[in-house]
Amino acid sequence: IGVECDTALGGKEALDEIERRGSAYDICFIDWKMPDIDGMELTRRVKASKRGKSVVIMISSADLSAIENEGRSAGVDRFLSKPLFPSTVTDCINECLGVAENVAGSEAFAEEDDYSGRCVLLVEDVEINREIVLTLLEPTNLSIECAENGVEAVRMFSENPERYDAILMDVQMPEMDGYEASRRIRALGAPNSASVPIIAMTANVFREDVEKCLEAGMNDHLGKPLDIGEVLSKFRKAFPRK
Repeated sequence: IGVECDTALGGKEALDEIERRGSAYDICFIDWKMPDIDGMELTRRVKASKRGKSVVIMISSADLSAIENEGRSAGVDRFLSKPLFPSTVTDCINECLGVAENVAGSEAFAEEDDYSGRCVLLVEDVEINREIVLTLLEPTNLSIECAENGVEAVRMFSENPERYDAILMDVQMPEMDGYEASRRIRALGAPNSASVPIIAMTANVFREDVEKCLEAGMNDHLGKPLDIGEVLSKFRKAFPRK
């Protein structure tokens, strides 16, 4: 994508490279687990040197909850879940650089896209992703409630199944992924559990990935990073006019 990039095999080499460069890197992608200096300590040193404008820690979703608070206090700006995908890396770069998100102006919203009185359950484990979706959908006047993993999503839906008009379901999450959460919601036997539209959100948009979503009981899918035009198109199908 045309970004100038230097690499280092570990924390010490990274610090040497930062010192050699003399000017600040726009983004430092740092692995959490390294043999000489771990990601947390390297983040502290990078931030102390003021040679890294944004620090992104690369970590598996399963390990994130254990270090998220420590990472924030160390100065981590964002966490990037492994395995990495080109679309999520590019999205992260855009966020760090302040590049305008793929958010269309008011001309993208038609009168039919006012969903006042409807409620959506957003299931997404990454905070910045939740914030992006909430910002994207603000003009729709939807009421949006958030769950941070599949376990929480199943609990929230089972407690009030008729509350939700649709579910936006991330696929890769700790504790319980979107596939299993969708299967459990469909199996609840509660009002609305079989019919509520479940829309997957995933960076994987190959045919087999889409088929896996459908087999788990989801109705449709959205590719990440989200495009507001595509999101509105899915909602127009999920919320047909009477």
